Amino acid sequence: MHPNQIADWKQQLQESAVDVFGGLRHAKKAVEPDLKVLHAKIGQLTLENDFLEGALTKAGWLSATR
Repeated sequence: MHPNQIADWKQQLQESAVDVFGGLRHAKKAVEPDLKVLHAKIGQLTLENDFLEGALTKAGWLSATR
């Protein structure tokens, strides 16, 4: 490694370290998830699980005493 290359890397790191590693002063606000979409997905998955549980219980593949 040439000393000039190391000096260049050091300078680049010092100039953009906050962008690379983040910082409290420059922290970007986290994107909040859409709760309506998440609640809809939870409802869909609950409905699917309940349906499958009922179908498997009727078929005798799932014990009623879990």
